Amino acid sequence: MVRKVEHIGIAVKDLSNANELFSKLFGKASYKEEMVESEGVITSFFQLGETKIELLEGNEDSAIAKFIEKRGEGIHHIAFDVEDIHAEMIRLEGEGFQLLNKEPKKGADNKLICFLHPKSANGVLVELCQEIGE
Repeated sequence: MVRKVEHIGIAVKDLSNANELFSKLFGKASYKEEMVESEGVITSFFQLGETKIELLEGNEDSAIAKFIEKRGEGIHHIAFDVEDIHAEMIRLEGEGFQLLNKEPKKGADNKLICFLHPKSANGVLVELCQEIGE
């Protein structure tokens, strides 16, 4: 079951500059930066109430770099917090959504993650997230 919007991911060319810009916008600093080796990205998180904003800077071979090259900087994905990622993956695949990975993988911010192909979600890259340890 989807519980809430967990975060909105924004692709950026320069994380340092983006952190400065969004710190000014939100009136507070990022609470965490993290390298996600498997995705080739460095992330930075801002907490806004129950929702987070995740800034993502990718290396030259990453999906983020390819996204920016094709579309420019901007909103990359929306992530939803789920109670049981395995059950949600089975349910959503049964509903006709295309999963980009068959098993959840470790993502940033202590989460198990899975992405849904944008072609099966009206052009939106959807990420499912479950806190590791739940």
